[in-house]
Amino acid sequence: MMSSENSMINFRKMQQRLQNQSLATLCKSIAISGLFLFLFYTFFFNHLNYNHSSDDFLSHFKVVTMNNLSPPKIIDNSRTNISHIVFGIAGTVNGWKFRKSYIESWWRPNVTRGYLFLDRPPTQEFLPWPASSPPFQVNENITGLKAFQNIQKKFQIRLFRTILETFRLVGDRDVRWFVMGDDDTVLFVDNLVEVLAKYDHTQHLYIGTNSECVSSNVYASFGMAFGGAGYALSYPLAEALVAKLDVCIQRYHDLYASDLMLYSCLADLGVAALTREQGFHQIDLHHDISGLLSAHPQVPVISLHHMDVVNPIFPSMNRYKSINHLMKAAEVDSSRLLQQSVCYNRQSNWSISVSWGYSAHVYENIYSRNFLIKPLETFRPWRRSDRPPLYMFNTRPLTRNSCEVPHVFFFDSMENLRGNQVVLTYIRSSPRNLPPCPATGNHSADVIDKIQVFSPATERKRVGIMECCDIEHIAYMNVTDVKLRACTEDDSI
Repeated sequence: MMSSENSMINFRKMQQRLQNQSLATLCKSIAISGLFLFLFYTFFFNHLNYNHSSDDFLSHFKVVTMNNLSPPKIIDNSRTNISHIVFGIAGTVNGWKFRKSYIESWWRPNVTRGYLFLDRPPTQEFLPWPASSPPFQVNENITGLKAFQNIQKKFQIRLFRTILETFRLVGDRDVRWFVMGDDDTVLFVDNLVEVLAKYDHTQHLYIGTNSECVSSNVYASFGMAFGGAGYALSYPLAEALVAKLDVCIQRYHDLYASDLMLYSCLADLGVAALTREQGFHQIDLHHDISGLLSAHPQVPVISLHHMDVVNPIFPSMNRYKSINHLMKAAEVDSSRLLQQSVCYNRQSNWSISVSWGYSAHVYENIYSRNFLIKPLETFRPWRRSDRPPLYMFNTRPLTRNSCEVPHVFFFDSMENLRGNQVVLTYIRSSPRNLPPCPATGNHSADVIDKIQVFSPATERKRVGIMECCDIEHIAYMNVTDVKLRACTEDDSI
């Protein structure tokens, strides 16, 4: 009897323990489930608007869950290179016949990334589309979109929306910068990469330059990047702009230019400051721009624009051959391209100013660098009606004073030499047809037919620092050798 009672007591204790364990397990399950539901509710409904339809509800669910399953984006701190840049080039079918050579002079198939955007499909004369040109896209036809039905400046809006269409095509596939330009924008890609690499691409950056002409900046804005010169948008800024671009167009559709629309939209996004880079060139000029290119500032040249408007930059060549000729020098040493160096021949009282890869000027007088860095005003302003001040920089007027008129030589050929050197040969453009400078002893430079400029083959030029040079005149050969070197304290005037 005693044994039966003990068994019954043990059984009841065991049953009670099981009930307690089941209750604890149930409480834990309820707590975990509640926590899960709370997290799900908080995360999920923060991403939704309660007015969404059931289809939107499901679509958001797919996006959220797929994003949760995707690995986190890795921040790449490597140095910016050409693969990080996407180009958006605005063009027209009618203009492509005349401007194709400008783009192909710098485009690198299978290296550069981007698209040429046309106003309509290319005609048969352009097909099959060559690999030497950027792949083309036809801009979206906005005439049927309700938001743009009453807008008049559809050409400018097409150019502006090229930013949006470029962004959509490439997404975020390792893109750091969007560089936009026209189909007559000539870019020096290696210098562009060097310049963009010094900036933080994760910030909202708007990089470019304004016009050379005061009047152009007055009509548009002194704070605006002119589109023909090209400009760069960092990826985060382009992403923010694209999200508001069509709304922004409706606000600023009456502005006369796409680059002014861009500037206005960026200001509304809080990016009112243009990061200026002097190497971009709008070239709102006419006629002969050799004076400007012979006195380029000590920064890498990034772009040239309006090559159809100005004279060929090399007088003995047409426009297309001129650009390709300049590119030959750029391929050898883009860091020195158009960079000005000044040196002196005291015995003859000569000053020599060299624009690497472009021109050399010989003056029959000793002039300070402060004088020679001012471009000769060989060009004219964009508008004939303009009145001084004409330009955003100081210039030297043209004169017939034989002491101030240079003997002009242009880049002709180059050669790699032993000892890590490159020699560029410049030949006389034309006779100066002036008497010698009487103020310095009548030491005429008419005897010079050729100038050879020696520079390091692998050592890149430092940005912002002018190089000096030594002169050796070989009289019996009518050749003057100029050897570039770093300046010293003794080189100052």
